[in-house]
Amino acid sequence: MFNIVSKPPMYDQQAVQPMRDELIAVGFTELLTPEDVDKAINVKDDKTVLVMINSVCGCAAGSARPGVSLALQNNIIPDKLYTGFAGQERDAVDRIRQYIKGFPPSSPSVALFKNGELLYFMRRMDIEGFTAE
Repeated sequence: MFNIVSKPPMYDQQAVQPMRDELIAVGFTELLTPEDVDKAINVKDDKTVLVMINSVCGCAAGSARPGVSLALQNNIIPDKLYTGFAGQERDAVDRIRQYIKGFPPSSPSVALFKNGELLYFMRRMDIEGFTAE
């Protein structure tokens, strides 16, 4: 028998806190463990679940976080909002990626789920080089 040790964060917590706070301020809940991810995504309640994999990169700062914040200003928005931070809660983000079948790992990225099934996935290549709008 052996113990599975979670992967340690890659970045200083204080340095990334403002990047986390941008999404928390607009209603996102952080997914910190694989169990949190399962409870958020693998739910059969006919609710839409938006999950953003946050990142320290420039396209997350310039396009992804501002873009998702702008998107939430519409009349129709997802029922639940969650985020996992790539390079921080690495086990949680690995679990998010298990739900995103058929795509290589990508951060930042945005996934829309319903009843545990992936409906739409916006990869980094769909974000990078675009404005928030």
